[in-house]
Amino acid sequence: MATMRGRGNMSIDGTNRNIADLLKPYSPEVQKLALATQAFVLQLIPMAVQTVDTKSKVLGFGFSSGYKDMICSLMPAKTWVTLGIAWGTELPDPQGLLEGSGKVHRHVKLKAESDLKNPALQAILKAGLRRCESKQKSAKGKR
Repeated sequence: MATMRGRGNMSIDGTNRNIADLLKPYSPEVQKLALATQAFVLQLIPMAVQTVDTKSKVLGFGFSSGYKDMICSLMPAKTWVTLGIAWGTELPDPQGLLEGSGKVHRHVKLKAESDLKNPALQAILKAGLRRCESKQKSAKGKR
């Protein structure tokens, strides 16, 4: 597993190589969509720590490399990219973009780069960031 913070260190450590390894089995279209999704997330959450888990085929974004601090995740699939949103069950979703039946998390299946231009998706991700920030603050207050 490799970790890096935001965009600033992309060429300094092996994370780019790990992302390339993660995406290697997928079609060029899915690779391009995954990289566009990564850029989309980092544009909205520039301070995110990226964690590449090649075994689980996940690129996580959070306040640290730990699961409890995760804001969202990117998971390539055969013909799409899944953008997982932590605490998605607690977020407003007026356009019904979020899918899933888990107790906490939800996801959006991205099938084209144009999906990233949907203002509702940006709103969900920003709301997810605020939710994770408030969870983190309340956890620190309990210490």
